[in-house]
Amino acid sequence: MPVYEREVVVDAPFEDVWDFHSGASGLEALTPDWMNLRIESSVGPDGEPDPDVLEAGSKVESTVAPFGVAPRQRWVSAIVAREEGDGQAFFRDEMEQGPFPEWVHTHSFEAVDGGTRVHDHVEYELPVVRGLFGPLGWVGFEPMFRYRHRKTKELLE
Repeated sequence: MPVYEREVVVDAPFEDVWDFHSGASGLEALTPDWMNLRIESSVGPDGEPDPDVLEAGSKVESTVAPFGVAPRQRWVSAIVAREEGDGQAFFRDEMEQGPFPEWVHTHSFEAVDGGTRVHDHVEYELPVVRGLFGPLGWVGFEPMFRYRHRKTKELLE
């Protein structure tokens, strides 16, 4: 499967960066307006609606309409892993339903000199073409993740 990776160091304490990324509100804040994101629902592993922290077992159902192009695309993500300890943390979400045949996104955080390193690792398959043009996913992902990292710095530094 193709892989996309990007990282940034945010001049902010590890705890602040980790907390910011731990809930659905972080996703909303880091998604560009042109994606027209709507969080339709989020539930914790125990079925609790709108949890403050998306623990392993949580699900987020959202819809997007990039550039306002209809119809809206449904995207259901499950948090399949989440760990924190000793200045490091990560969570992994897998797309259960959405526009990609495969999507596994690992969000990693590490306390470093100068702040917190945020690392995104995405394993994916593009729709229709599957593995044939997978490396070209970079063309679409780079602007999105560049925005996310820039916005993280703007909001937390």
